[in-house]
Amino acid sequence: MADTTQTNAGGGLRRFLAEQMRNIAPVFTLLILIVFFSVQSPVFFTLDNALNILSNSSITGIIAVGLTFVILTAEIDLSVAAIANAIGITVAYFTLQPEYVNINTWPMYGILAIILTLLAAFGLGSVTAFGVTVIGIPSFIMTLAMMQIADGISAVLVRGQIAYNFPEFITLIGSGRLFGLRYSIIVCILFLLVAHIVLKYTRFGRYVYMVGGNREAAEYSGVNVRLIIASVMIISAVCSGIAGMIGVAYFGSAQQNGFNDFLLTAIAAVVLGGTSLFGGRGGIGNTVVGLLVLGVLNNGLDLIQIDSFLKILIRGLILLAALVINVYAQRLKESAG
Repeated sequence: MADTTQTNAGGGLRRFLAEQMRNIAPVFTLLILIVFFSVQSPVFFTLDNALNILSNSSITGIIAVGLTFVILTAEIDLSVAAIANAIGITVAYFTLQPEYVNINTWPMYGILAIILTLLAAFGLGSVTAFGVTVIGIPSFIMTLAMMQIADGISAVLVRGQIAYNFPEFITLIGSGRLFGLRYSIIVCILFLLVAHIVLKYTRFGRYVYMVGGNREAAEYSGVNVRLIIASVMIISAVCSGIAGMIGVAYFGSAQQNGFNDFLLTAIAAVVLGGTSLFGGRGGIGNTVVGLLVLGVLNNGLDLIQIDSFLKILIRGLILLAALVINVYAQRLKESAG
């Protein structure tokens, strides 16, 4: 009896350590980075620089919201950056461009252009969802194919050219400010807040965690697993599409391969924050921490003027450390039973 009690206590301790390791390590990393860069650069710990970090993280944050839903179900979406780029180019395609821009466009009223572009994002997500849930293609392969499809759409629409004009509302959200605060930051915060509420306080959110935590148990409980996976794939595509529309206005142009760096950055933000790659653990709070870690790291390395090639290496090493913690935490959880 005593041995059984000790075994249960040991298993509970391992589960506790696994959860705390996944959640505390990113926060601890963030605090270390803030202290280090504050000491190294007098500019770092200022309000203007904090707003700069938030601004630079806002587009990634919107993409990461959708990706969090996908990873919580133990799936992956490699098409997020390509869809963001394709949708950003699509909204430019529906907008009249300057005469010097050699792109065949289909200009229309601004709101209609935005609605059609959102429908395009929904359509791309639906194709991915159909491939994964109906045909049965693994999400890794299906989203890899969708990445190529979205890249092809981008190439066909701009043909190597650059578009500069977008609907007025998109331009306002992408480059405008409210009391000195970029609208893109506000939109990102709203997306994070709504996603957090959905995941924590709605039945759909509970189903997302159930599907990621134990798919068979979710099915036995009556959860429509295919519908949940299809839904998160569509959510991911729509979030990426909105990020793409805001992003092209934020950067001031839409061009082929304009969002290439966002795939790794968005995945890194979700994983660095502590959301489990194996599903069922983590959430928007973890993604916020991951975004801040990446934002602080990139901003701080720029301020201390570190070699750009070394910066890439450091980001890779920190991501590797996060993956090691993620996998080790999962093993602790499994060993605890």
